[in-house]
Amino acid sequence: MDYDYLVIGAGISGSAAAYELAALGTVALIEAESTPGYHSTGRSAALFTPNYGVATVRRINKTSQAFFLNPPAEFCDGPLLTQRGMLTVAAPGEEDLLAPILDLSTDGYEIRKLDAAGTLSLAPLLRRERVAASAFESGVMDIDVASLHQGFLSGIRRRGGLVLCGKRITKLDHRDGLWKASARDFSVKGRIVVNAAGAWAGEIGDMAGAGPIGLVAKRRTAIIVDGPPGLDIAKMPAVDYVAADAYIKPDAGRIMASPGDQTPIEPQDVQPDEWDVAVLVDWLQRETLATVSHIAKRWAGLRSFVADQAPVLGYDAAAPDFFWLAGQGGYGIMMAPALGRAAADLIVSGCLPADLLANGLSERDISPARLA
Repeated sequence: MDYDYLVIGAGISGSAAAYELAALGTVALIEAESTPGYHSTGRSAALFTPNYGVATVRRINKTSQAFFLNPPAEFCDGPLLTQRGMLTVAAPGEEDLLAPILDLSTDGYEIRKLDAAGTLSLAPLLRRERVAASAFESGVMDIDVASLHQGFLSGIRRRGGLVLCGKRITKLDHRDGLWKASARDFSVKGRIVVNAAGAWAGEIGDMAGAGPIGLVAKRRTAIIVDGPPGLDIAKMPAVDYVAADAYIKPDAGRIMASPGDQTPIEPQDVQPDEWDVAVLVDWLQRETLATVSHIAKRWAGLRSFVADQAPVLGYDAAAPDFFWLAGQGGYGIMMAPALGRAAADLIVSGCLPADLLANGLSERDISPARLA
């Protein structure tokens, strides 16, 4: 069978695009690993707010909100979002750095300044001497990543799409109006290739003869440790820092912490660097009341960026019927609903959805042509 759309990469972005395209034609979603979302989606502890990221990302996040709050019938069994909140903490002497964060406040996602006492009342885990003030956004929500991803994958199958795992594409050929995607013991043909291969999107682009977009894969490290005995942190907001990239987040009664690292690395089954973990543990003990005697879990994931940190969606100028869906950085999960629709509409009609346009996004903002 020849398909209308071959979507390479079954992470959250590829799954969202395949879900939308499956309502418009025949789709094969092709994943290199045995499990969809293994490298990035499955290693994420995602939050939702329209106030994260560069301006392009914020416009896309804002458009995703309606889907998160009201997913289609049969998409999932429960809510995709639950209340969390986010504190951006300033240490003594850093208070003025909160101003740009406070300026991001929007209707429904207001950000207000708290003094040290107000900050510590919400996050008693923090060391008192390390807190001068914070910016608090109460509307930040936890995303049920597993339900979101499975909702897309189940929806693809309900719409007649095919999900293929364990098929690492090693060759792409275009002939007589069709792409042939080949793996070691497998091949499939389709009219349009959607390159949603995450950190491997550059390699897939090379196979297709597409122009470069300057995609760089970066490692993000995280650990889970126990909190201080007797301190209930389950409902504590997530915490990040105005003068550092590190952040912490309650996770099933424990603490998830990350240095927010973005270490360039070749695409691979990335593992945490022991030095990064040691530095993170030291930082966590200096900033919080946690005493780390045991790390319950440690891992690393891949985030992929282009130079302007905005996603790349659009047909390639050199490779026929080859569509980029890449460079989501650390925002792929919260952007996924809007990016899935954007990809489908651009592929089929050449236009962005009306709500994305109304929120100020232009095709140029995300086109691969901007990176030429």
